[in-house]
Amino acid sequence: MSKFGELIDLKVPVLLDFYTEWNDSSVAMHPVLKDVAAAVGDKAKVIKIDVEKNKPLADALRIKGLPTLVIYKGGEMVWRQSGENDANTLIHLLQKFSE
Repeated sequence: MSKFGELIDLKVPVLLDFYTEWNDSSVAMHPVLKDVAAAVGDKAKVIKIDVEKNKPLADALRIKGLPTLVIYKGGEMVWRQSGENDANTLIHLLQKFSE
């Protein structure tokens, strides 16, 4: 999990998308997250994490619903939501946390 610590301990906000390929809502978020990543550029990071390949991490963070979206800033969780979300809301949140 030390790699996870390095991943979230950045000066810019980090949006994590916990997903699986067999979950329709998770798959529906893929193009949304591409749009978000393109819009925020280097002002934030967008990272997808497959819960089936990272089960210990998903268990440690108590990921139950999919997709689960989490924003970290400086190693601290600042926002979390399960379920789909739209690109504009996510972009706005990342911009808010990058200030």
